[in-house]
Amino acid sequence: MAEQFGVLTYPEIGGQSEALAAAWEQLERQQDWVDNYFKSDKFDEVVFIGSGTSYYLALTAASTFRKWTGKSASAHPSSEIYLFREQAVAAKKEVLLVGISRSGESSEVILALDSVKGLAGWTTCGITCHEESTMAKNVPCLLSPLGNEKSTVMTKSFSSMTFMLQAAMAKAAGSEAHLSELREVMALSKQTVEKGDAAAKALIDGHPELNKFIYLGMGAYNGLAHEACLKLKEMSCVWTESFGTMEFRHGPKSVVEPGTMVCLFLSETARAYEIKVAQEMKEYGAHVVLVTAEAGEDTAFADLVFATGGRQLSDEARAALNMPLVQYIGYYTALREGRNPDSPRNLTQVVKI
Repeated sequence: MAEQFGVLTYPEIGGQSEALAAAWEQLERQQDWVDNYFKSDKFDEVVFIGSGTSYYLALTAASTFRKWTGKSASAHPSSEIYLFREQAVAAKKEVLLVGISRSGESSEVILALDSVKGLAGWTTCGITCHEESTMAKNVPCLLSPLGNEKSTVMTKSFSSMTFMLQAAMAKAAGSEAHLSELREVMALSKQTVEKGDAAAKALIDGHPELNKFIYLGMGAYNGLAHEACLKLKEMSCVWTESFGTMEFRHGPKSVVEPGTMVCLFLSETARAYEIKVAQEMKEYGAHVVLVTAEAGEDTAFADLVFATGGRQLSDEARAALNMPLVQYIGYYTALREGRNPDSPRNLTQVVKI
């Protein structure tokens, strides 16, 4: 029997609207976790850790936490904490270490959490999609109940855990404004997923000349750019990189030429500056894709403008809405390349050492 490609990944990307709603409902049952960790004034710094996709999620989480709570936060790969803890986090602090792992079985995050167990000044917790996992048994964890996936690549797990952590931050900050934003994100999610599917298929099917893919993002979107790049790399094995939007102009832009797709996660905070970068890349021959809340006269030059809706929402709140398009780009590029996105080369769902 011929192998069927994408039978796991495709419905998992398509299921993220339901996964966001389930995460929201679950958080209502885990208010104690919010009170004990994100709301507590005990901690000098909150450190988010993960590996691979979960590290890029950590970058977005830390950025949002700083903005929404006004408290110090940082993000590190899990391995930096258990191998280079003193270089990563200054001593003599009260630290909350938040492990992020879809499976709850990643060796590196478990080693990192175990490495600080019993140390003065360190408290541990986490978020996962598997209630019976090792991490969930070792530390108190938020649970994204529909974030669990059979496919190797992380898609709806990334979106749902990002969303759940943001909702926990909004609750901890007592911000009804941010909670209201996240309710609107849930309302917009389904149509954004459907639009992302159609737009990504048209992009990849209609432009076979695209052979370089670059993702750009700043602020809370920097982690999203790295994650978008990883999704494409995992599923299709094509040439792809990711950068901070403004940093891309300082050397890396030399790789841009016809056949290059430049996809920019457009913030409202720095919209005018980021538009200039995208326009410059267009002049160099790039196929420019803008992921934005709303199209406008300033985006008319782009080859594709993917509007998520929610122009009045904060950049951070829209994070989960930005992911369906780029996840589907990874999926359809894999099919174009004759690769099965369910089974990426050299990869397993859980990485152990």
